[in-house]
Amino acid sequence: MIELGRINNLEILRDTSVGLFLGDDEGNDVLLPNKYVPPTYEIGDKLKVFCYLDYDERPVATTLEPDIMLGEFRLLQVAEVNEFGAFMEWGLEKHLLVPFREQRVKMKEGQWYVVHCYLDERSSRLVASNKLDKFLSNDNIDLKVWEQVDLVVTRQTDLGWEVIVNERHKGLVYFNEVFKPINIGDVIPGCIKTIRKDNKLDISLQPLGANVLEPAATKIFEVLKEHGGFLPLHDKSSPEDIRDTFQMSKKTFKKGVGTLYKARKINLEADGISLNED
Repeated sequence: MIELGRINNLEILRDTSVGLFLGDDEGNDVLLPNKYVPPTYEIGDKLKVFCYLDYDERPVATTLEPDIMLGEFRLLQVAEVNEFGAFMEWGLEKHLLVPFREQRVKMKEGQWYVVHCYLDERSSRLVASNKLDKFLSNDNIDLKVWEQVDLVVTRQTDLGWEVIVNERHKGLVYFNEVFKPINIGDVIPGCIKTIRKDNKLDISLQPLGANVLEPAATKIFEVLKEHGGFLPLHDKSSPEDIRDTFQMSKKTFKKGVGTLYKARKINLEADGISLNED
């Protein structure tokens, strides 16, 4: 089956004047226009291509990889607004439409918005929406505490950053647990910190529990080497100085330093920490 909005691994069936026809195992085929044909190929080779509808609403393939695919949430820029809606830049020749009915606020040319790509059942076209909540649900969560997840940052609230978890759920990263710059639209890894009784998800941007020790220790060790083997930071340093240097909390810093000290990788000085040269 050739899937619109996704990467398909298709076989080269035949060469024509307009391009290559590619096919799946079910007898379906799609055109790969000449501009995307690789310099060398043989009939029977497999190609990975993205499939969507062209300007004439016909299925077409491309070797370009778009900035968003079916079912994903991504930050895109508006290229044009006309009587049909807003058209987003997504890395392909034909822009991605956000109909007016799918705009949470009226979109403006040149502005950036987090949108969701879906297949419109009436037209069979790939379109987008920035009414994100209608595509998210926390009713059935098959996740565990400490499980690593993929996040898309969507907006800033009074408590922290709202994120989309695994393209399905909503979560929150509290401000006091953010130790590195993040922005709307960032696609970043995280961990499930808490699953509340109402199924709200608290998210951490760093591994939890004992898992944080080794990455923290490694980060401190590497930064020490970059700074010539000494840093004027210790357990009396301010949380802000530690965060600016290591992008971690003071608590995590102290655990990482403890790990390195026990492993005899560093020395604890009166005015900082240094690498153990022994």
